[in-house]
Amino acid sequence: MNRSDSGCELKMIQKPRIDVLIPAWNEEKALPFVLAELSKDWVRQVIVCDNGSTDRTSEVAKMAGAIVVSQPERGYGNACLAGMRYLENLAPSEQPEIVVFLDGDYSDFPEELPNVVAPILNEGKDMVIGSRRLGGMEPGAMTLPQRFGNWLAPALIRLFYGYKFSDLGPFRAIRWDKLKSMGMADKNFGWTVEMQVRAAKLKFKCAEVPVRYRKRAAGHSKVSGTIRGAVMAGWKIVTTIFRLLF
Repeated sequence: MNRSDSGCELKMIQKPRIDVLIPAWNEEKALPFVLAELSKDWVRQVIVCDNGSTDRTSEVAKMAGAIVVSQPERGYGNACLAGMRYLENLAPSEQPEIVVFLDGDYSDFPEELPNVVAPILNEGKDMVIGSRRLGGMEPGAMTLPQRFGNWLAPALIRLFYGYKFSDLGPFRAIRWDKLKSMGMADKNFGWTVEMQVRAAKLKFKCAEVPVRYRKRAAGHSKVSGTIRGAVMAGWKIVTTIFRLLF
């Protein structure tokens, strides 16, 4: 039966433009797993923000079909900001509707992206955090200082801003227009908490969904790999909250 025979016209559902930003530093071994498991049915394009890698991160990203944006100035936030600048330089009609962030170390489960964006698509939310505390976390995937920091920061956000988060998970989705309005500025490990604090201050409609989390596939963590890295990241997170408060 063709369309005219049915007596009704089929409705075409237009998929939203969803782009993925992946900050990456020396992730040549883990990154291919991440890129392979991002569904092409959901993702329009993947932008790998190469943060001064000295290995083949850029090469393996391009081989997998990702767009590579170079940001040699180190810092997690610097890499994310470089990806945002790339999207802002697109023609307005080509800019995304939703941006998804996740890490390049394969600790997240990329196939869970539909679950992360679902509250935006179905419930009108502005931002969604993938919560590792609500999902299942592999033993050893996070150090004790990381677990403490990921408890303390949401507790402070709830105390000062009245927004209830359970995690600072890097796997997150946000409407592009909302992201641009936030004035994101942190250049390092305060990026994730800055986004959540600014969302609370701007009264965005936020949600959390459970996501799984595992040990990185390869390489060394830039945060938990050393005691100094863990302490510095924790300090950065707490000071970012108070800086934005005052």
